[in-house]
Amino acid sequence: MPEPQSRIRTVDIDLPGAGYAVHIGPGLLKDKALWTRCLSPGKLLLVSDENVAPLYAESLLNAVQGRHAETLVLPAGEAQKTFDGWRTVTDRLVETGALRDATVVALGGGVVGDLAGFAAATYMRGIRYIQAPTTLLAQVDASVGGKTAINHPAGKNLVGTFHQPAAVIIDSDTLASLPAREFSAGLAEVVKYGVIRDRTFFSWLRERTQEIIARDSEYLLEMIARSVRHKAEVVSEDEKERGVRALLNFGHSFGHALETLTAFSKYLHGEAVAIGMVIAATLSEQRGMCPDGCSEAIEKLLEGFGLPVHWPLALTAEDTIEAMAMDKKALASGLRLILIEDIGKAVIVPGCSRRDIVRAIESRIDRR
Repeated sequence: MPEPQSRIRTVDIDLPGAGYAVHIGPGLLKDKALWTRCLSPGKLLLVSDENVAPLYAESLLNAVQGRHAETLVLPAGEAQKTFDGWRTVTDRLVETGALRDATVVALGGGVVGDLAGFAAATYMRGIRYIQAPTTLLAQVDASVGGKTAINHPAGKNLVGTFHQPAAVIIDSDTLASLPAREFSAGLAEVVKYGVIRDRTFFSWLRERTQEIIARDSEYLLEMIARSVRHKAEVVSEDEKERGVRALLNFGHSFGHALETLTAFSKYLHGEAVAIGMVIAATLSEQRGMCPDGCSEAIEKLLEGFGLPVHWPLALTAEDTIEAMAMDKKALASGLRLILIEDIGKAVIVPGCSRRDIVRAIESRIDRR
C-alpha cells in the first residue's frame, strides 16, 4: 500500500441513476465552490446535534450564504434515532415549507446521518440530502452507501430504507475535535475493511498504529480514502445488500445484539462492533474456517487502537442469540453470519448452530 500523499481525494459511487461523489480533504466544510456544486436551488435544512453544531455549523452556513437555510439542532446520542426523532426532523421540514427541491444536510456522526437521511427518504417520498460526517465512524462507513434508519426497542436500525445521498463531503479537519473514545470507535470500522477485503491494508494499519492514534493528518487522509474506496466498490456492486454488501456486516450481528441488550447506553457502535469482530473471528477459527491466530491478530490490532475486545460477563450467550434473532440481517431460515477464511477474505455463512455461537461467546467473556 502506498504511503499517504497530502491532497483532496474524490471517490465515485457508481450506481444506476443514483451515482454521486464522496469528497475527502481538509477544510471542505468551508469550501463555497464545492457546496454550490452539490446543493439544489431549493430550501436547505441543516440537521446537527448539540455537540457538533457549535463547532462546525457556522462554517457550513457561511459556505452556503445566499440560500434559504434553516438549522435544527438535536440532543446528542443514539437515543435520538427514534420515531420521535424522525418526527422532529419531519415537522421542521413542514414548518420550513420544504418542497421536492429541498436539501437536508446531515452534519454530525452516524446518528445524525441515519436520522436526517431517513427523514429525507420519507419526506414527500424522498428529497435530496447531503452527508457531512464529522466522526471517523461516519466518514469511513455510515455516510456512504445510502442506508438510513431509526432504532426500535426490539433492535437497532429495524426501521429504515436505502436512500442514496446527493453527495458526501468529508472534512478531515473535524477529526481534530473528536473525543479519543469516539475516534477509537471509528477505527473499528476501518479495521473491518482490512479483515474482510484487504490484508495489505490490515498490515498497513498495524504498522502505522502510532501515527494513526496521533492523528497524523496525512495518514488519516489516506486511511479514510482507502476505507471509502472499499465501501464504494461494495456498494456499487450490491446497493441493496442482496449479496456481497452483507460482508460489510462482519462483527455487526454480535455488535448490534450487544447494543440492544445494553439499551444503546454502554457501548459506542464501533466498540460493540470491535467485540463482535473478535467473536466472529473466534467462531471462524473454532469451525476450522481460517488459520489459527487470525482472531488474536485482529484482537491485538483493535486493542492497539484502544477498543474493547471481550464480551461482558453480565450478558449470557443465550440472551445474545435471542437478540441476534431480531437483527435485520437474520433470515427466516436462521442466523446468517459473516465469518472469515483468512484476514482479507470474508464469507457469508448461513445456519450457524446455537452451540457454536455460544461456545465462541463464552470463550471471549471478560471474567476478570
